Amino acid sequence: MTPSIAGRLAKLNPRQQEAVRAIDGPCLVLAGAGSGKTSVITTKIAYLVQECGMSARRIAAVTFTNKAAREMKERVGKMLQGRQGHGLTVSTFHTLGLNIIRGELKTLGYKPGFSLFDPEDAKALLRDLMNKDAQVDAEAINQVQGIISNWKNDLVLPGQALSHAGSEDELFAARVYEAYVRHLKAYNAVDFDDLILLPVTLLRDDPEALARWRRKIHYMLVDEYQDTNVSQYQLVRLLMAERQTFTVVGDDDQSIYAWRGARPENLVTLGEDFPRLNVIKLEQNYRSTGTILRAANTLISNNPHVYEKTLWSEMGQGEAIRVVVNRHEEAEAERVASEILTRRIKERAEWRDFAVLYRGNFQARLLELKLQHYQIPYKLSGGTSFFSRNEIKDAMAYLRLLINPADDNAFLRIVNVPRREIGPTTLEKLANYATERGGSLFAACQEMGLAEQLPTRAVERLGRFTHFIEGVRRRMDGGDAIAAIREMLREMDYEAWLYQNASAPTIAERRMANVWTLVDQLEKSMQADPEDNTASTDTETDDVEAAISRLVLRDILEQQAEEDDSDRVQLLTMHASKGLEFPHVYLMGLEEELLPHRNAIEVGTVEEERRLAYVGITRARRTLTLTLARQRKAYGELMDCTPSRFLDELPEDALEWEGRADREDPEKKQARGQDAIAGLRSLLG
Repeated sequence: MTPSIAGRLAKLNPRQQEAVRAIDGPCLVLAGAGSGKTSVITTKIAYLVQECGMSARRIAAVTFTNKAAREMKERVGKMLQGRQGHGLTVSTFHTLGLNIIRGELKTLGYKPGFSLFDPEDAKALLRDLMNKDAQVDAEAINQVQGIISNWKNDLVLPGQALSHAGSEDELFAARVYEAYVRHLKAYNAVDFDDLILLPVTLLRDDPEALARWRRKIHYMLVDEYQDTNVSQYQLVRLLMAERQTFTVVGDDDQSIYAWRGARPENLVTLGEDFPRLNVIKLEQNYRSTGTILRAANTLISNNPHVYEKTLWSEMGQGEAIRVVVNRHEEAEAERVASEILTRRIKERAEWRDFAVLYRGNFQARLLELKLQHYQIPYKLSGGTSFFSRNEIKDAMAYLRLLINPADDNAFLRIVNVPRREIGPTTLEKLANYATERGGSLFAACQEMGLAEQLPTRAVERLGRFTHFIEGVRRRMDGGDAIAAIREMLREMDYEAWLYQNASAPTIAERRMANVWTLVDQLEKSMQADPEDNTASTDTETDDVEAAISRLVLRDILEQQAEEDDSDRVQLLTMHASKGLEFPHVYLMGLEEELLPHRNAIEVGTVEEERRLAYVGITRARRTLTLTLARQRKAYGELMDCTPSRFLDELPEDALEWEGRADREDPEKKQARGQDAIAGLRSLLG
């Protein structure tokens, strides 16, 4: 054994070492919260290459987020030096699917340079298709989009959806699905769900393609396996069925994404499809105190399990879990904010040591006001990126088309924004014509032969659009590019379009302000040299492309900066907290109809809500505080709240109650008051 591998294995516990060495068949690593699963995956990749002599290019490790893939890649990069890691695939499921599509373009019937529709692009196409039949609202479009996404994740193709439709609504959705798939293909485009659906159907139906990819991938590692949906599991099964050399790492107790199609029952299916499955449990937790783990174990034991496991720790028992009952939601937010301030002073903690978790984003509103009142810096996770707003994507598509008329995706996004009565049937025929001619959609609009494919009115409308864009391009070439862009936005009356489609005038006003902010930023980016920040006298059209690229890059960097470790209190939903850990955690809103959520109670999915509470509890390293309110405002009225059933499922001797006369220790109550006063005096002093 190489010294480096021997050293790494020595740092792992016996169960982790067993998981690394299990390479001869299918392996399920049941990894509890905080049990070091990433260390197992990354060490196993190094073990396969350095100890077993497997080429890194034959290994694929997949997970669900770019952040997780990036972290895994960085850790493996430190272990595999030089060319040892050359060709290794560490990516998300969707990136792996995209690579398969790129490698099989001809087999799948796509041209090079195909477009990837994001959910908003897809929604715009669905809106056009559905508005052909009748005026439909945003909710109906979202509903159909969700149904189509579920069908794709469950590997249901349009023909199957049509034949199995059990109601008028399903039949309507199936017809839209059929047209949607046809239009995407004509546009040489795929959507996000296609990145898994297309590779799975290809590998399932084409033995030669399956053999090619089985030759390429000899070993697979799958992280967060409990979050896989039907199509993702089938992708793994198809690639690995022959060799049966894979490791999946997951925890059924942390499966909290059923609403996104995740199937924790894939753990059962795995054992059925691979009877030789080796199950290894990682139960030692390196994160939390014994008391926190005992509470988590006791809570989750109320759910049925395929594989039993019990987390344990060598971190000591630690403090009791505090349950704080407040008069109402404002008192709850006040209590959390003031306590964070006091504890920071008393314990000399960092702001980043504190996290407040909640079931729904609306719970953060009052808390934000209280934190601002106490001048406590905080970071609210889950905000909308500037560049992901619809109006900014529209404006960016115009800018992209101005600098590159061959950008088909940009063309499709804005050819009918604002509305120019250019429908999906026209665009489908245009796309087919452009494919035959081997050119872009924009170029095809200007060809004489298009008149043989489309009615005269459709050709005229397309011609007016391309003539408009060419006119703006000429004005940009002839002088002030920014002035030409501002004039374009006014000329097409984009602001009126926003007002027509907004639910309120103030929203339209804010969206238009965002567009002008983008143009201002573009102007600043053109006038400043990115290397030395000194002013430049050049504002020629050539600079626009570079300036737009810098704006997109800035957005990417800003999104990465959101993952930084700046010293702020973290506010986030329990769903968003998965994979994170904090010394001090506050879990807000432990009430019936909030946690568990009312919808879950009504449809009978309380087990998933229990897993969500389990995830929240296991984020805490040293202290955990659960808060609830006796009354909460709903529809303008104060409503009485019932404590969450999950509180009754926690071990009573692990809890310390506050604000509840029948369970509270008077001496501890007095001591807390004195602590709070002392902390505030220290702050003022």
